Amino acid sequence: MKKISIIGSTGSIGTQSLEVIDNNNDMKCVAMSCGTNIDLFEKQVRQVRPEIVSVAKESDAKDLKVRIADVTSACGKSIEILSGMEGLKAVAAYPDSEITVTAIVGMIGVEPTLAAIEAGNDIALANKETLVTAGHLVMSRAKEKSISILPVDSEHSAIFQSLQGNQHNEISRILLTASGGPFRGRTREELKEVTVEQALKHPNWSMGPKITIDSATMMNKGLEVIEAHWLFDVPVDKIEVLVQPQSIIHSAVEYEDGAVIAQLGTPDMKLPIQYALTYPDRRFLPGERLDFGKMAGIYIEKPDRDTFKGLDIAGRASKIGGSMPTVMNEANEYAVAKFLKGEIRFLDIYDLIEKAMDAHKVIEHPSLEDILATRDWTDEYLRGQETV
Repeated sequence: MKKISIIGSTGSIGTQSLEVIDNNNDMKCVAMSCGTNIDLFEKQVRQVRPEIVSVAKESDAKDLKVRIADVTSACGKSIEILSGMEGLKAVAAYPDSEITVTAIVGMIGVEPTLAAIEAGNDIALANKETLVTAGHLVMSRAKEKSISILPVDSEHSAIFQSLQGNQHNEISRILLTASGGPFRGRTREELKEVTVEQALKHPNWSMGPKITIDSATMMNKGLEVIEAHWLFDVPVDKIEVLVQPQSIIHSAVEYEDGAVIAQLGTPDMKLPIQYALTYPDRRFLPGERLDFGKMAGIYIEKPDRDTFKGLDIAGRASKIGGSMPTVMNEANEYAVAKFLKGEIRFLDIYDLIEKAMDAHKVIEHPSLEDILATRDWTDEYLRGQETV
């Protein structure tokens, strides 16, 4: 029985991870966490009956304790209920777990991911912000501890699958695909007054609000370039982004002999989730299959970097390095949250990120403490800009 921890079980990746686990009778979720969606979390706990759980707020932990007083874990013991960052780290590093699914969104995933690595858990990584901000720490410690980092993002899973059976030194470049988001083909002028509702209507994927907005700005793809750099130890200038609007080609690897190996499939996140949890094996997965007979063709284009500045902003942060990717990432999280509340316009997201980056004094080799301090500095700086 493979025992699994999930941080962020009520989000899009978390709920689909539980579906995958439920479809495999040799898997069991023994630890799980959520933020503030206590109603859904209660339903999940009742169904899964894990051994330990955690929520963001202590008050919610007390509420949950009352709600599930009649529930015991699958092994018949009472369920331990924790809260806050310490609870999140305890779930991620639960000693009875073999692999931790990092399905949480944002930089909050850094500390629990490192805690899971220290505990000896493999990582099914869906939290790209962890590698964007602390890739040098995560990958080096995983290597020291002989921990596998298995990608769950569809693009990085596709790259990982396309690398199987080939030598890393034979890579010519990585072809990282993007759907183009809901505003593909629009001009900057047309984006000035787009609404939150319009930005959340992704044409292909069903995702959480933050990542959906990141897809609309192309910041998501910029973050994924940095993530791919750390995951596959490939220079950023050997990672090319291509727009593939149908989301059929999930990404590809070009080798030095000119061969291009790609992973294709329907836009279903359960495939990369299951592959990470069963690697190196493949198993049957219910769902829609590609019907090549019904395809008119597969369309590919270059991204519009002038309109969608996310790629170049992330490229600049990566080139500077040090603590700059943390500033870029945290400013993006801050700006997206403001946009989702209707407090800024769509294009203001780019402006806020660039303001913070321009004001930051780079720390060249940041420790975990430096990264967390840089995150806090970014928030304080941007809050200060609101009063200027």
